Amino acid sequence: MNTPKKRKKKKKPHPVVDYVFYIFVRVIALFIQMSDVNTSLRTARFLGRCLYYIYHRGRLRAMENLRLSYPEKSLVWLESTTRRSFEHIVMLAFDVLYTTRLIRLSTWTKYLEFTNISKPLQLMVQNRGVIMITGHYGNFEILGYALAVLGLESYSIARPIDNPYINKFLLGVRERQGQIIIDKKGATNDMLQILESGSILSFIADQNAGRKGVFVDFFGRKASTYKSIGLLAMQYDLPIIVGYARRLNDQYRFEIGCHRIIKPEDWKQQDDPLYWITAEYTKGIEGLVRVDPEQYWWVHRRWKTRPPGEKT
Repeated sequence: MNTPKKRKKKKKPHPVVDYVFYIFVRVIALFIQMSDVNTSLRTARFLGRCLYYIYHRGRLRAMENLRLSYPEKSLVWLESTTRRSFEHIVMLAFDVLYTTRLIRLSTWTKYLEFTNISKPLQLMVQNRGVIMITGHYGNFEILGYALAVLGLESYSIARPIDNPYINKFLLGVRERQGQIIIDKKGATNDMLQILESGSILSFIADQNAGRKGVFVDFFGRKASTYKSIGLLAMQYDLPIIVGYARRLNDQYRFEIGCHRIIKPEDWKQQDDPLYWITAEYTKGIEGLVRVDPEQYWWVHRRWKTRPPGEKT
């Protein structure tokens, strides 16, 4: 007999604690922004290495995820890649503090390098609707922001941060150039309206989807993946663009590109279109991660939910 799973209790709001922490974060951010961005990124890498040594549970999880994804690699490589992954996580947090200051219509060429985007741009400007996905890789935050700077209407689905004050601050950064953030909770109606209007709808598509997800291969292991992207693509006959923003040389400079385009004609002849779409865009995310695994967030619990019947 299966024991019913207990629901997690909702965290009680602590407005005073949240606000004090928000003020602390803003003061730290102010000191960080007193330096030029690449000097600050050196500090970020140092803090990332500190996090690697302090966050014991996260380090072990990231190491295990890497070991199972790259079984042929040595322990030295696994440790080095895990440490660098932590550095990139902190670097992204520092990036956010500089993005609105540095990425503008008159300055973006100093910081962004576009690769293989002519076909994606053709799809985007047709105003027929496009789904763009990426993973927790490089600076995924800057993708939608860059599109907005170039004048393309872009909507991103995101989970709000628990601290409402920090969440409002980050929303201001993300939406400064016209990108629009949609709360992940209850976003169904918004998503339908966005796609019907012919806009760009963006997802971070490498999160664990729980027991209701589609289980597809990701680095050789089954990973629960959300059905919604495939269902939306099928319902509205939309292409899916697998995009990325890869950091270059540890600097505030990024290669923004398209790794894969999945078109409606690609899946219409498949026996199980939903499974095929989900497997293919997940394969696309894996492909871009393999270019530079140091920039992936190996710490997150991508393989947490296991397929029914699998031995743990």
